[in-house]
Amino acid sequence: MSRMGYITKSLLLINIFAFIVSMVCSKMLGPMGPVDLNSIFGLHFFMAERFHFYQLFTYMFMHGGFAHLFFNMFALWMFGSTVEGVLGSNRFLLFYILCGVGAGLFQEVAQFVEYALEGIASVSAIVDLNGSVMPVQEYLNMWTTVGASGSIYGILLAFGMLFPNQRLFIFPLPFPIKAKWLVVFYALIELYSVLATVNDGVAHIAHLGGMVIAFFLLRHWRRHPYSYYSHSGGGAFAAWKRKREQKRKQRYSSPYSHNSSTAHDRDDWNYNAQRKASQAEIDVILDKIRRSGYDSLSKEEKQKLFDHSTK
Repeated sequence: MSRMGYITKSLLLINIFAFIVSMVCSKMLGPMGPVDLNSIFGLHFFMAERFHFYQLFTYMFMHGGFAHLFFNMFALWMFGSTVEGVLGSNRFLLFYILCGVGAGLFQEVAQFVEYALEGIASVSAIVDLNGSVMPVQEYLNMWTTVGASGSIYGILLAFGMLFPNQRLFIFPLPFPIKAKWLVVFYALIELYSVLATVNDGVAHIAHLGGMVIAFFLLRHWRRHPYSYYSHSGGGAFAAWKRKREQKRKQRYSSPYSHNSSTAHDRDDWNYNAQRKASQAEIDVILDKIRRSGYDSLSKEEKQKLFDHSTK
């Protein structure tokens, strides 16, 4: 069994702990009655009375039910350690938080569009489906978003970009599917749900927002692989980027190019053979990180990876 990354494990425990505490508080009996932590720490619409800035960070650790928590944590367990092993622990934590915050901002924009299109600003009360009348502010306070899904969809997209051809078995499909097609499939589902205005209580625009933020973060880190460098695996991202660049150069290099000097050819051959052998070692190390995490590497393997990434 592969070792779980430190940040992945910590995020799992924090989410599970927050869910247990919220369940306990919702069953408490006392002078103040039960406490709804989702209402306190969930993300409210920014024009609602109960909105607070900190909710952009806390909402991603709250969940609406056991099934909601289970599927998010299962995806985090399945893909998180692998992505953490490539990005490094510090950068992975930053990635997780930024995807969550970005997803929350996307949701806020979507709610503002709904607020404007429905003309809520021009009325003082809302009639719900049961015929009850409630003040507008009370109605807006009900627009609450909870869950780690924005960050999870960001991790899913990161896995698809880092390991596009990795084959995965996804229930109930009887055959494996490449990671890149799985990401495209989920993105299309979320896009369809947004365009078709599917009213199922799921923040589909937040899911897409997490993927959008993840895409641009990875594009930025590809161009600047040593920015926000993390010794706990950050070098793996630089090595992964270098590996992609070398494959791209080999793909477009001409097979007919050669030097006239035989000695020069021999030197080139020796150099290319050494470089190929060195790259093969790095590929093995990167595959080991993907399977078992950065902490599974030996001291020598970590040094090789670091030396390769700084060449």
